[in-house]
Amino acid sequence: MKISKILFYVSFSLLILLQFIGCEEKYTTEQQLYVEELNQIRTETNEYMAQNPNSPFNAKGKIDFHNLNYFDANFDFIFRSKLYENAVKDTLVIMGTKGEQRQSIRFGYLLLDIDDEQLKLNVYKSQSQDGEVYYSIWFTDKTTGEESYGVGRYLNFELNEDPDFIYTIDFNLAYNPYCAYSKDYSCAIPTKEDFIDAEITAGEKIFHD
Repeated sequence: MKISKILFYVSFSLLILLQFIGCEEKYTTEQQLYVEELNQIRTETNEYMAQNPNSPFNAKGKIDFHNLNYFDANFDFIFRSKLYENAVKDTLVIMGTKGEQRQSIRFGYLLLDIDDEQLKLNVYKSQSQDGEVYYSIWFTDKTTGEESYGVGRYLNFELNEDPDFIYTIDFNLAYNPYCAYSKDYSCAIPTKEDFIDAEITAGEKIFHD
């Protein structure tokens, strides 16, 4: 489920503005538009999870559903960064939650300025069983296991062929992998190098109480 479509609704000027104004009790017109669009995406995600036969709540046996839990929109966790490709792209063994091994390439990284520190966010290149190449971001942070899912969270990433392209990294779009809802699914476990030394209070929270 690609929830990253919201990025197409947010203009360049708004993203620049958000980096300076941070999170406030009263939204500007631009912020309010963003919040409404984000809430619409979350509503559509809830509908998909509850009703679609391919969702993790329906595909492998019926699981009780309630609306997914989210942090409020947080403008402090929207970043812009170039993708820095690794000179040596190591192939790593990534463990799944069912104990299986997966191979992924540590393709590159993005840079995030959080609390006056520049932190790296790894981007992985993988290949599906049918040969499709895709890119992934998974991470843990100081909310992991407390307010957010204990394995970690994911962000969608679409590679742009322009090496100077500036990406938007919006943690309000961070989501739980399917294994957060059902033990019938396995998901990639972020490595120690995927830990963000900050509380990412944006995106999806833990599902189960």
